[in-house]
Amino acid sequence: GYREILGLWAGDGGEGAKYWQKVLTEIRNRGVRDVLMLVCDGLSALPEAVNQVWPTTVVQTCIVHLIRNSLRYASRRYAADIARDLKPIYTAVNEEQALERLTEFAAKWDDKYPSISAIWERSWSEFVPFLSFPDEIRRVIYTTNAIESLNARYRRAAQASGHFPNENAALKRLYLATLALDPTGRGRQRWNNRWKGAMNQFDQLFDGRLSANRV
Repeated sequence: GYREILGLWAGDGGEGAKYWQKVLTEIRNRGVRDVLMLVCDGLSALPEAVNQVWPTTVVQTCIVHLIRNSLRYASRRYAADIARDLKPIYTAVNEEQALERLTEFAAKWDDKYPSISAIWERSWSEFVPFLSFPDEIRRVIYTTNAIESLNARYRRAAQASGHFPNENAALKRLYLATLALDPTGRGRQRWNNRWKGAMNQFDQLFDGRLSANRV
């Protein structure tokens, strides 16, 4: 139930499976023994890498990113209607019902925007786990907005500093920005309270792995 920033890595512009496996292996070697679920924003190489490091981890794509990617292919004129028609897919009670809603969506919109239903079909294997969880868990894995907010802070911190003489200087600036995120601890406490219901559900659904690995 605690948010933790486990590290800062400077990439070389690529995000292939080899890169992600190196990052995840480092996290494992530092003591992260088990990961119940990883929520990501559609990075194609990440699911492969995480299953090499933690074979039992469930990989879930970010629902909000799926919606955003869908709306990129649509005119603003129809954005609200498309968002409304996508909602029955990700609020379905199970995979069978979600498939029915996706078929209905495709029948209505494929003539105009066939790429949207194709996005959901390509992401289906990483979307489906979401449907098997109760509402308490769905609410906390629905989006990676916490990461997006952090990335926005990092971008502002980097832009305010202008030029960096080297990579290490840039990482130090981001580290200092990290320390300033929640100086009072109130944000952390609000987050903890929000996760109470989900924590109980995670422990039951994952056969006690959560409490078994709690230090």
